[in-house]
Amino acid sequence: MTGNEIVLDKVDLSILRLMQENARISNADLARELEMAPSAVLERVKKLEQKNVIIQYTTRINPGALQQKLLAFISIKSSEGMGSNITTKELAKIPEVQEVHHIAGDDCYLVKVRTADSASLMELMRNSFSKIPNIISTRTTIVLETVKEEQQLVIPEK
Repeated sequence: MTGNEIVLDKVDLSILRLMQENARISNADLARELEMAPSAVLERVKKLEQKNVIIQYTTRINPGALQQKLLAFISIKSSEGMGSNITTKELAKIPEVQEVHHIAGDDCYLVKVRTADSASLMELMRNSFSKIPNIISTRTTIVLETVKEEQQLVIPEK
């Protein structure tokens, strides 16, 4: 075991499973599910937050409700050398960019973006991506249909 490894027991994993399913679950309901005292559960949750196991609580919003109906993945080639984060920082500043991944292979980055339509995607490419000096080329894949899109992790039973 390395010094940075986080050790989670069966109770921690159960808490994570329940909270991942419903981030709004009350401490009382968590305690009831786990058959534990509410104070003990609250302390466990606080420790999981302090250890950065629980990073944040979010609300998942239907993109269509905000007219963000177009989902695209953009592969990007950059001229910057390994270890430089200039392009990643610039990409991360763009509001429509939901994810930035440094990848292996011919391309350097894989970026997930949401826009209203193809015209707004083109505008994003012209007005934002083109202003990042290290980008050599892009290759865009537009999603026609999303069959599964999850942020949830598989939590082991232990």
